[in-house]
Order: sequence, then structure tokens, then C-alpha cells
Amino acid sequence: MPDPGNGTTGRAAWSVSDGLATLDEPAVLLSRSLDAVFTGWGLAGGAVRRSYPPLLDVGALRSLDYFRNFPHLGGAVTRLREDRLGHHAQAGGAGPLPAADLADAALLLPSAACYACFLDLSGVRLTEPLTITTAATCFRNEDHYDGLRRLRGFTMREIVCVGSTEDVHAHVERYHGLIAGFGAALGLSLDRAPATDPFFEKDGARSLMQRLSPVKEEYLHRDGTALASANHHRNFFGERRGLTYRGSPAFTGCVAFGLERWLHALDDRFEGDLRAADRAVRQAADEAVRRAEAPG
Repeated sequence: MPDPGNGTTGRAAWSVSDGLATLDEPAVLLSRSLDAVFTGWGLAGGAVRRSYPPLLDVGALRSLDYFRNFPHLGGAVTRLREDRLGHHAQAGGAGPLPAADLADAALLLPSAACYACFLDLSGVRLTEPLTITTAATCFRNEDHYDGLRRLRGFTMREIVCVGSTEDVHAHVERYHGLIAGFGAALGLSLDRAPATDPFFEKDGARSLMQRLSPVKEEYLHRDGTALASANHHRNFFGERRGLTYRGSPAFTGCVAFGLERWLHALDDRFEGDLRAADRAVRQAADEAVRRAEAPG
């Protein structure tokens, strides 16, 4: 059953069915305005814009413990086996493609935008910090889907920092201020809270460090929807992918924004008037910067 979004022209601003969203023009425009704000924050912080392939190599993801930590999220990409092409060309009916008719999958849909970034930086030797901003359509297999709050496919904007642990800490702290200021300017009461989903293997030393000092924090809307996250990966990606900073495994961190989740929160805040929300986003962007730069 599609989940209709609110609109101001008599037509729904979005619909969602089985975790897949269709956005109409007011929602598209608001999403673009939000992305422009988050991208602008990255560019103001020295980020370069990069675009990556839409699929990830399964072997490369294994080197990142992806299937140890997130095996439930992955969406495999494959094709029909050569010996089954004729069968499906002639067969009628409906329903899913049988797993037995599919070739082994060597590619995966991304569940976060930053994985492609770190794979692309494999073997790179940096002497100066690097900040990158990228966006991707991400995919996650979930136990349930809920409007724009929890989707099978969604848009993620990320701003990634690579350098020393001090560089990453400063990067993450900068966005804590911007996100809090932006939310306040929009009238959103965002709660900053440690994330509960694990990043490192559950039994390893990194897992202990994660419990002692959270590596991921989220900004939650009043209904519990996570609109943004700030992540400190320590030197995990540097070690696993041979990415170094001044001769040692690089530290990395990122901030991530789920654009459809922001649409959900602003639809709630502005009672379905997405055009008013769009105007507010444009005004709040400048206010967020002023709040973040204010002393104290």
C-alpha cells in the first residue's frame, strides 16, 4: 500500500511502496535545496567533489569486514545465467527470479556513500589532509520499511575527512556545530545521541574502544528518525586499504545526511507545506553558519 506524502497543490509530494520512494516536484526541490546546503558546508571546509561508481566490488568489501558486520544490509547485483536466458525469454508468469537461475554476484549495491571513497583511495599516500564530498543512492535490506523514515533505496550526502586523528576530530566537531545550528534555525529539536549499530567486529579490540568512546553519533528528529550522523573510523580504513597519511595508516571520519529523512522531518515540522520548508532551509543555512562560528 503506497504511503502518500503531503503536498500543497492537491497532489502528494511523494509516495512510498515496499521501501521505494517516488518524489514529486515540491519534494524534489526541497531535497535539492538540502543537498546544496550540505554540499556548501563541505566546500566551505575545503572539500573536493567526487562521484564514484554505483556498484562495489564484493572482494574489496570483504577486506573491510563488510560481511562480518553488515551481511544483512547488502544487495547483490548479478545477471541471469547464460543457460537460463532462453527459459526466461519464453516463460510467462510473475514473481521473483529464482536464485538458482542467477550467476554468482561479484558486485554489491552500496549501503553508504563513503565505501566507494575509501576503496578509491586504496594505496594512496597523503602528506596533507584530504576532504571529499560525494553523494550516492544507497540501498539497505531492512526488516521493515516506514515511509521516508526507513527506505530500501535512499540518497546519502557525505563529507569525508582523511588525515590525522586531530584532523578528523576537528572535521567532525565542525559539523556537530553546523547540524545543531541548522536544526535550531529550522525549529527542529534534534537530539544528539550515540548510535547503536556496530561498525567494527563485535569481539575485537576496536569494538571495546567503540563502547568506551562512541565512534558514531546521530541527530534524531523528535520521532527518533536519524537525520544525520557523525562518524570517526579511527585508522580502520587506512590499515585495511593501505591508505597512509605522512607514513602511517590514515585516520578517517565522515558526516552523512539522509536527504529523504530530512524531507520527512521538515514535512512534519511545516505541516506538509514543503514550499515553506524550502524557503526556511535557504534562510537557515546562513543562520547555521553564524551559530557555529559564534564564540562560546
